Amino acid sequence: MSRPAPRKPEYHKINKDLFVLTYGALVAQLCKDYEKDEDVNAYLDKMGYGIGTRLVEDFLARSCVGRCHSYSEITDIIAQVAFKMYLGITPSVTCNNSSRNEFSLILDKNPLVEFVEELPAGRSSLCYCNLLCGIIRGALEMVHLAADVTFLQDRLKGDSVTEIGITFLKKLDEKKYRRKK
Repeated sequence: MSRPAPRKPEYHKINKDLFVLTYGALVAQLCKDYEKDEDVNAYLDKMGYGIGTRLVEDFLARSCVGRCHSYSEITDIIAQVAFKMYLGITPSVTCNNSSRNEFSLILDKNPLVEFVEELPAGRSSLCYCNLLCGIIRGALEMVHLAADVTFLQDRLKGDSVTEIGITFLKKLDEKKYRRKK
């Protein structure tokens, strides 16, 4: 008897429009549940963090990227591979300081705001796409990198571009995360 050939795992893609509309409904519900924008922003970041800690495994398995040796290389992988893989866009990357630990991802197009014309009235400090910051922060932490990830500019707030800032704080202690044999 011969064994059947190993099957490649099937990845089911969700319709982008359905995802964007569902995300919009989620943000709208959070705005109803929380009075303060800071609470909504914190909840979206926390939710994104949880997604990022799980998504990094899928990303590493599907992308076959090797070990990165610099913060700029990591940021390029996030922009050119991860954003392309999950959102279908490729942000441009800029380095913001001489120590090469602060970077910006400039999004020409943000698919999460495709059906959003403006922020809800009275919600000027709402970071509508704060989920993305949490996802990036959570994924980086799972590969032992502490980072501060925030929106620096947002087209929904009248800025000319959407810009996500990533500041690498320090490399986390790998010994803390290794399994004991």
